[in-house]
Amino acid sequence: MGEKPVDHVALAVCMIDISSDIRRKSLNETGLRPISNGVLEILRVVESHPGVTVAEVAARLGRQLSNVSAQLRELVAAGLVTRVKDAADKRYVSLHPTDESMRIKSLLEGAWADALTKASERLLPEEREQIAASLPALKRLASFLAEPEQAPEQ
Repeated sequence: MGEKPVDHVALAVCMIDISSDIRRKSLNETGLRPISNGVLEILRVVESHPGVTVAEVAARLGRQLSNVSAQLRELVAAGLVTRVKDAADKRYVSLHPTDESMRIKSLLEGAWADALTKASERLLPEEREQIAASLPALKRLASFLAEPEQAPEQ
């Protein structure tokens, strides 16, 4: 018996819908002011890779450097990211999450988990088991998708 093909369109749409609904349903739970998806993505890269540069964030997200720089200025002004100049090369600036950023990350992730928990309670036990069993593969998939964008070969 062969491997059952994955309907990647259905998977992608489902993941986007789940992500959007989790964010919407959990926003009121945290009491935080809304954070745009673009800014949140940048913040999550900085939190996952402390010491990353602006260019590396842009590459990881496949975005224009100027757009990422503008959004990072917002995060720095909000006290969520710090810029640290290299002692040896003042042109090199690394980005680091602040304690406030990590507090917000914890609040958001807790609210996201709560939203999923409430929705999961309505699933059948075997459906919850299927989701639990797929989590290692989904984590690997997420790690592959998180890799920096590769420039097309010339």
